[in-house]
Amino acid sequence: MSSSPEAVFRADCGIDPGRAARLLERERAQFVARRPRSAALTAAAMERLLFGVPLHWMRDWGTPIALHVAEAAGARLVDVDGHVLVDFCLGDTGAMFGHTPAAVCRALAHQAARGMTAMLPGEDAAAVGRLLGERFGLARWQFSTTASDANRFVLRWLRAATGRSRILVFNGCYHGTVDDTFVDLIDGHPQQRASLLGQVQDLTAHTVVVEFNDLEALADALARCDIAAVLAEPAMTNVGMVLPDAEFWPQAQALIRASGAALVFDETHTLSCGPGGYGQAAGITPDALVLGKAIGGGFPCAVYGFSEEWAERVMRAKLAAAPGHSGIGTTLSGSLLAMAAIRATLEQLLLPAVFAPMIARAQDLAAGLRATIARQGLPWCVSVLGARSEFQFSAHPPRNGSAARAAQDDQLGHLIHLALLNRGVLITPFHNMMLVCPDTSAGDCTALCGAFAQVIDELLR
Repeated sequence: MSSSPEAVFRADCGIDPGRAARLLERERAQFVARRPRSAALTAAAMERLLFGVPLHWMRDWGTPIALHVAEAAGARLVDVDGHVLVDFCLGDTGAMFGHTPAAVCRALAHQAARGMTAMLPGEDAAAVGRLLGERFGLARWQFSTTASDANRFVLRWLRAATGRSRILVFNGCYHGTVDDTFVDLIDGHPQQRASLLGQVQDLTAHTVVVEFNDLEALADALARCDIAAVLAEPAMTNVGMVLPDAEFWPQAQALIRASGAALVFDETHTLSCGPGGYGQAAGITPDALVLGKAIGGGFPCAVYGFSEEWAERVMRAKLAAAPGHSGIGTTLSGSLLAMAAIRATLEQLLLPAVFAPMIARAQDLAAGLRATIARQGLPWCVSVLGARSEFQFSAHPPRNGSAARAAQDDQLGHLIHLALLNRGVLITPFHNMMLVCPDTSAGDCTALCGAFAQVIDELLR
């Protein structure tokens, strides 16, 4: 942290930067003092793991040492020091249906005893394809190990099908580790994201970026009719929640289709809107769809599907190509285990009866957070997307990625996350997101709202 505490917190968030810096130091000290086992494991892991964790993102939380997990079930997580946490992070959506959902655990155990992978289809494959088609309204499906791979593969298919190399994304988007999407608008000009490591190609040569909710900019970008695909979260969730204007997607879809491009929805996060995702809830059927993280109940897998028209076009592209590796697919894509997990999720978790209480509880949670914000007169807002909610450090919900970035205060977000953690509640780092799962109780939401109120009172006392 900077030696000047006032320099690391935004001055326009309604809090005193000096008080916030002092509270952050106290919370850090308390966290370390209460977690000797996590501290020891962090030190041991530093000897052999990069940054002391299996994946470097695991150090990007607001904690001074990595929080190590002993076990997780439902909406509860237990760390190695025995602290029980109410979990609203849920693996950043990977555990959207709770940790260790019984239906998926049974399916995985049953299939594991009969074979984990064979690079061949099993009995679940046709059933999963049928269920995906019924649930999401698209004709043909394929599988991958991650949503990043699914997005990458979809772009390859659509570039091959259209003969076009350029894609369009929205400023501040997140589509996993797909290199093509790491282009931002800086002062109105596209620039490759500075944080992207090891990239040697100029991404701006083949990636167009415009602001979300800007139909005029979208129309201008599509006018050249050289875009293969528009890849989008139907509501942005990673730069900070950005919801679409009421008429944005119907009009955007018409523009995209008129240009000959395909509309691809990445619903990895927006699946929280209901059993058919945002698209089904809003009455928008894209040309292609990507689902990851939660589609296998937390097991590593993802799916992507095409409409009948685009499925025929991508299959023709494959049949017309030279023999050999297409660059699409990995050995474990669509493994026997993955298919079992996806089938269990589709049949027993992706149901209206499961989502209805989750969505209602998220609304109640948002109301509780708004009450504290209003009581304290803070210039903050709360947005809700199905079972997902998020508080942001701006008076009004942002309409595009630039506004969402401007609303961020990373240091304040770290402080609130850490302080909530010390009070027994875990939320998602990076963007103050909270997700409700089927096991989340009204008492859990009350606990989060109470802890949030305590932290805000400490900040403003």
